Amino acid sequence: MEALKQGTDALFILLGAIMVLAMHAGFAFLELGTVRKKNQVNALVKILVDFSVSTVVYFAVGYGVAYGTHFFVGAESLVQQNGYALVKFFFLLTFAAAIPAIVSGGIAERARFWPQLMATAVIVGFVYPFFEGIAWNQHFGVQAWLKALTGEEFHDFAGSVVVHAMGGWIALPAVVLLGSRANRYRKDGAISAHPPSNIPFLALGAWVLVVGWFGFNVMSAQTVDKLSGLVAVNSLMAMVGGTLAALVLGKNDPGFVHNGPLAGLVAVCAGSDLMHPLGALVVGGVAGAIFVVMFTLTQNRWKIDDVLGVWPLHGLCGTWGGLAAGLFGSKALGGLGGVSFSAQLIGTGMGVAWALAGGFVVYGVIKRVVGLRLTQEEEFDGADLSIHKISATPDRDASW
Repeated sequence: MEALKQGTDALFILLGAIMVLAMHAGFAFLELGTVRKKNQVNALVKILVDFSVSTVVYFAVGYGVAYGTHFFVGAESLVQQNGYALVKFFFLLTFAAAIPAIVSGGIAERARFWPQLMATAVIVGFVYPFFEGIAWNQHFGVQAWLKALTGEEFHDFAGSVVVHAMGGWIALPAVVLLGSRANRYRKDGAISAHPPSNIPFLALGAWVLVVGWFGFNVMSAQTVDKLSGLVAVNSLMAMVGGTLAALVLGKNDPGFVHNGPLAGLVAVCAGSDLMHPLGALVVGGVAGAIFVVMFTLTQNRWKIDDVLGVWPLHGLCGTWGGLAAGLFGSKALGGLGGVSFSAQLIGTGMGVAWALAGGFVVYGVIKRVVGLRLTQEEEFDGADLSIHKISATPDRDASW
């Protein structure tokens, strides 16, 4: 029976890892559908190569920073318990690799390729796992201190703060340091529209992310005996809440409609194991509203050229999710309890501050040393031709 449980747990978390791996295809197609045609190939290549760099760095360094363990032992040790430790690494890697995938959407269309890979290595190797270890592995006694101070530890079941807020707040300094795309904001105050290049691909990316998200949230239990149908239904309710809010406030704009469910899912991650489904619906609806309002503000009034709106979507909705777990996870609002709003406020604030500082340091140093941005000519031609020497849709077919 013990061997059966070990095998079942390994299979369970492996399926979760595969589902979250599929989400990276969603990141790729969401970006591909949003950027202009001359940058579509770059969107696809970036996500795949960022994931590959993340895998090597997290295996060699990042996982050890977060969990104090490594895999530099014989294979006979690694296969114990059906290799559960390895597939757990695989699962958590897909979370870590989401950080550069999130950043990629914010800096699209004008960032250099190799400097971004350098940033990926530092972020996945140290910046992200440092806070991951605090939140999920009791590092430095922070959780014990929060429990002594507030009565409860900081609760983030599936990463509203640890993954999404971290990614969004790391992306904000990168976007600011890069500056806006050429001719996006003109000297006379006019704003040049850069509409999505392909709504069907954008929608495909959103749907792939939504489906994979149930692996992201539900499989965060990490063992079969901790599986909770409440997490699945709360994820569903938050998804539709975000969609409907974005539909109404976004005035039926397809870009908002397809990012609305993502906003809801970002926000529900932290407290999806505690909330009542109606609470999750409200949390998702608020997140959808946050995305629409703040995306519009950042793009049009504040003139922050965050191409996919990753700071509002992941940074702000993830922050809301961390706080919402303390509200809607409480018994007073129909939740299971065992959570403190004060602990959520402090823990979320710590994650945001660390991500913001890490983003400014990493991208600030890279900008100063090697540069972050394509030249004017390269940006005008597009990242596809400038970096990859091929376009997504050749002007004509080759004849032989």
